[in-house]
Amino acid sequence: MGVGARRRQVAGALGASALILAVLALRGEASWAALLAGLAAVAAAWAWPGRTAAPSSGEAPRPALGSLLPSAAVFPDPVILVDPRLVVVEANAIARSVLPALKERQPLAFAMRSPEVLDAIPAVISTGEPARVEVAGRTGNEPTWEVRIRRLAARSEAGLGQPAAALFFRDLSDQRRLETMRVDFIANVSHELRTPLASLSGFIDTLKGPARDDAQARERFLDIMQAQAQRMTRLIDDLLQLSRVELKEHVPPSTPVDLGATVAHMVEIMAPLARERGVGLALEVPQEPVRILGDRDELLRLVENLVENAIKYGGSGKSVEIAVRRQGPGGTQGERVELSVRDHGPGIPPEHLPRLTERFYRVDVAESRIQGGTGLGLAIVKHIVGRHRGRLAIESEPGQGATFRALFPAAP
Repeated sequence: MGVGARRRQVAGALGASALILAVLALRGEASWAALLAGLAAVAAAWAWPGRTAAPSSGEAPRPALGSLLPSAAVFPDPVILVDPRLVVVEANAIARSVLPALKERQPLAFAMRSPEVLDAIPAVISTGEPARVEVAGRTGNEPTWEVRIRRLAARSEAGLGQPAAALFFRDLSDQRRLETMRVDFIANVSHELRTPLASLSGFIDTLKGPARDDAQARERFLDIMQAQAQRMTRLIDDLLQLSRVELKEHVPPSTPVDLGATVAHMVEIMAPLARERGVGLALEVPQEPVRILGDRDELLRLVENLVENAIKYGGSGKSVEIAVRRQGPGGTQGERVELSVRDHGPGIPPEHLPRLTERFYRVDVAESRIQGGTGLGLAIVKHIVGRHRGRLAIESEPGQGATFRALFPAAP
């Protein structure tokens, strides 16, 4: 093996050792053992047989590509090595999939248009101080990355084509999405509670003051206060239910439940509300048991939310149709069981359909509050269906009512 080849081998060992040390430093796990391992790799490269062979003419001192980074399995996140000119020396497979324009021996700027990252790399190479840069996507569909930059060799020590800095990427999209959801959730809960609390406080002050001796006003105010207290109770109950379902959503139920009997039971409970609203309930369930693996209490809540919504928003003087049907296997799926709830109300504009199951999302906020809604009912339905490994579909056209379908795997 020639001297040029030996140099490439040593450079590869040095690069790999430096990269491993950089990763350990990034994780706070650097130690003398790691340093000795890196030195051992270099010593092994020098001690390999054939070191004294004659050099070949025209060999470049640049290390062979592929020798600096271990396999992508070692680095599950994108990793890029650049030289002092910010030219890409090497990148693992996932980095190339994230940045399709990324190519070795070309400037990093061709593939990554982030001034913060490009400006930070020379400073890291010059000073040796690591840097951390967050790169947010331009649109909501693009990921947010945390880029950590570590020096592998100072500018004066790394030649052109030699790795001088390593860029380690970490996807923060899920973390940022959860933070946004948490902030929005707290804001929505605060808003939903503030209105009834303000009403209660105002009426209490009135009853203690001007209406102290007004029996008629007292009765009217007490009715309103009771309604507001019930609204807060419903909101808290829905929040607790949603929290419980989300906590268990990754654990599918394993108890066979007769979905037809469960639906029939809840429809019987909802019959007085339907009569009060002037809505007829039409139920269609098979005579034989229709079993799915489920949690009966959660399924009762699912049916309650769907039927109650259909009664409240379906319009008085009309009917709500509830059905449980078996469906044969489709594609790779086995037998399915469908629960459908159809109303004949004003329908839902198409632009609202994708967002109906979001927390606190309402098509008509004022109407929802008049009807006593919390904005969490369909979010609970979505999570219950998800826990039962089912699928929720919503179909509606303005003026044609709405149909909610929950499709579950049949019990074996």
